[in-house]
Amino acid sequence: MNSWRGRALSKAGKEVMIKSVLQATPSYVMSMFILPSSLIDDIEKMLNAFWWGGGSNNNKGIHWLAWDKLACPKAKGGLGFRNFEAFNMAMVAKQAWNIVQNPDSLVAKLIKARYFPRSSLLEASLGYNPSFAWRSIWKARQILLRGCRWRIGCDDRI
Repeated sequence: MNSWRGRALSKAGKEVMIKSVLQATPSYVMSMFILPSSLIDDIEKMLNAFWWGGGSNNNKGIHWLAWDKLACPKAKGGLGFRNFEAFNMAMVAKQAWNIVQNPDSLVAKLIKARYFPRSSLLEASLGYNPSFAWRSIWKARQILLRGCRWRIGCDDRI
């Protein structure tokens, strides 16, 4: 980011740059793994420094608002930047939802065979020595558990 010379950009240009490029860059990784909070904090610090100071190391600029305020929706007085922690959880929860909704997909079959062969994703335990991807999905399934309802179905499934 430092090499992009954000000083030449207006605030509107920086907003577009942050939303279209800088926030989109970690999206793929965030869809598969829950990133450590320290890494999320570092990303938000870099974006904050780019927004206020133009991205150069020697000019930090004055931070007139905290990043949490900038990450609020525009309707609430913010600029609509992403809250990376919430976005990360939502993306991994979407992967868990895809496993629940598409049980015949290759990913769902592999994860089910390895981590919950005799139950469903919503009833699965973390297990012994799980992969980082499974830890992330298992943690994000809590979001699904809060929003799901049981529905009576056929004889073999609820």
